[in-house]
Amino acid sequence: TNFMETPTPSCDNLLTSQRRRDLLGTRNDPFGAFSQMFFRRAECNVENALATRQAIPRANPDHLRPIFDHYASKEKNGKKYMTPEDFIRKYLGLYTEDNYNKESVKILASAADTTKDGDISFEEFCAFEAILCSPDALYLTAFEIFDKNSSDSITCDEFEQIIRHTQPLHDMPFDFDSDFIKRYFGKEKKRSIGYHAFCQLLHDFYEEQGVQAFKRYDKAGDGSISSLDFQKIMTTVKGHLLTNFVRHNLISVSGGGASGHKFSFAHNQVTFPYYAAFNSLLGKMELIKRVYVSLTRGNFDLEVTKEEFLQATQSYAQITPYEVEILFHLSELAHPGVKSLSLTDIERIDPERLKRTSHLNRITNIKAVQSKDERGVGTAVLESAYRFALGSIAGACGATAVYPIDLVKTRMQNQRGGSFVGEVMYKNSLDCFRKVVKFEGLLGLYRGLLPQIVGVAPEKAIKLTMNDFVRDKFNTGGHIPLYGEILAGACGGASQVVFTNPLEIVKIRLQVAGEIQSPGNKIGVTSIIRDLGFMGLYKGARACFLRDVPFSAIYFPAYAHAKLALADDEGHNSPGSLFSAAFIAGVPAAGLVTPADVIKTRLQVAARAGQTTYSGVIDCARKVYAEEGFKAFWKGTAARVCRSSPQFGVTLLTYEVLQRLFYVDFGGIRPSGSEVSTHKTMLDESSLNPDHIGGYRLAAATFSGIEHKFGLFLPRFEVRK
Repeated sequence: TNFMETPTPSCDNLLTSQRRRDLLGTRNDPFGAFSQMFFRRAECNVENALATRQAIPRANPDHLRPIFDHYASKEKNGKKYMTPEDFIRKYLGLYTEDNYNKESVKILASAADTTKDGDISFEEFCAFEAILCSPDALYLTAFEIFDKNSSDSITCDEFEQIIRHTQPLHDMPFDFDSDFIKRYFGKEKKRSIGYHAFCQLLHDFYEEQGVQAFKRYDKAGDGSISSLDFQKIMTTVKGHLLTNFVRHNLISVSGGGASGHKFSFAHNQVTFPYYAAFNSLLGKMELIKRVYVSLTRGNFDLEVTKEEFLQATQSYAQITPYEVEILFHLSELAHPGVKSLSLTDIERIDPERLKRTSHLNRITNIKAVQSKDERGVGTAVLESAYRFALGSIAGACGATAVYPIDLVKTRMQNQRGGSFVGEVMYKNSLDCFRKVVKFEGLLGLYRGLLPQIVGVAPEKAIKLTMNDFVRDKFNTGGHIPLYGEILAGACGGASQVVFTNPLEIVKIRLQVAGEIQSPGNKIGVTSIIRDLGFMGLYKGARACFLRDVPFSAIYFPAYAHAKLALADDEGHNSPGSLFSAAFIAGVPAAGLVTPADVIKTRLQVAARAGQTTYSGVIDCARKVYAEEGFKAFWKGTAARVCRSSPQFGVTLLTYEVLQRLFYVDFGGIRPSGSEVSTHKTMLDESSLNPDHIGGYRLAAATFSGIEHKFGLFLPRFEVRK
């Protein structure tokens, strides 16, 4: 039976620790090691944790067996075993240097050596793979390393023996007779601690070492140390919290900022409040990121001021003004004179290494330039071409989705009253829809679709590309003023008219052709173009400008703000929120420009015998008002809103989703809400070695995580004497 099919034990049915050790003592029991892992997980108050979905699937023992046999070099009593070198150096590919530290390799290998006899059996190999799949694999692995006698508890001597081998303890002494140690292990240091207490100890230990180090360098006892001493403490005890940027700027940032004092390199003093705030800030970067994302609503290019950030932190008691002061002082070191904070600044400071990602799996993930500084004219042109291509596809999808509504809207707007006997053919939009289906069939609803797609694809592409292009020009520090948003939308609307007006007039004449077409007189694209001529194809162009410019000037700013309002707490827009934002923005934009759309339609539709003709926009507006009244300007409003809102909903949804799926980073500005900023997980650093299956894909990342999360840096090389 596959071990994954065995039921997960409940907390009410635990075996004793002695019984678990008895099981593990029987090397021939293939499930003994698994039993220990299962029961320990239950004792850690994570009831039935292994029954929950894991980040990475477990490996089948049948698949692990040949891998184990391949790397195991030791044999006892007919069974193969891995030595620490087999496991760490050969299999995991760690400490591969010739002058590797043998003690460090033994310590790391002890995480898998459950019986602590110096060798790793196949059962232990499988058990450690299960631990690596656990949600708290970092802490479980560290616990196994410190539990030197496999007693499911840690003594003070065990803790001290391992911790003294780490690099920070080599560089900075620690007082193991301190009150801190006695609070965990008792006054006589005879008390053992379990898994949960050990986790807390590991979390607090380097904080205590930092405090002890500060006291050691505070010779005068006045609560201050020199800038150089501050740098030494941070790079030794707190090195796991430092990025290269912070490491290189420790002298520059130390002691400055909030106090307003100016220091020289020789006399620069760091007070304990500053030291404590600096370390606290580095430990809160995930919370800092959350505040930033909440403040910017997913616009990762937005630069916020210190006042804005302080206001946003009012609901977070954990963040102090002193920490914010240090945060902005650090960020200013990257761009002197610019007192603002961006996500890029946070990424420079955060030791956990933030990543920007999309909830959708990207089909392509291309980085055209390494940084914004490399972005040139050619890159900008390629970006516009990229947007144009995706906009064309999005426009075609949107047009096809709502074309029947557009046809009904056009026929309702072209219906005239009072100028021609029997002209009123449709009572309302629903009646028009029914009659088209009845007399022309379902295909009648798609009459003129081909030229519509041919026209709409580049039309929407031009509009979207131009809007994005102009918005980029107005973007300063991630912020676009409202007038810039309006002007960008207006430019997008104006740019499309020159190209699309000829296609629009052909589409409209084909849409109304079913009303007047006789059996012997077939109306097609060629005949319409021949009748109109070149200049005729631009009939109603002024009305198109009158409609499309205000439409886009209203639509795109409304869409941008609706996106922000509908984004989640991480500032991310789901496909549903994208469609909703685009749909909502289309309602006022489409409704308010209906009069211009009516005039455009009247100018572009061929008048029949007895119907009123129009010489221009003003003449058309005057005659429509005189003959049909003010309400005539709002004919087809409902149909237009019902067509434009879902059409732009589909179009913008498709446009933004395509940018997420076919991701290309041109070093420009990404659509807001398209990405989320998260910390990299061990899955992001999983091994690609084909022999590393199941949890072993995360083994190297787990050992690395123990170093960088807890500061347990083990010496890599032997010390030459």
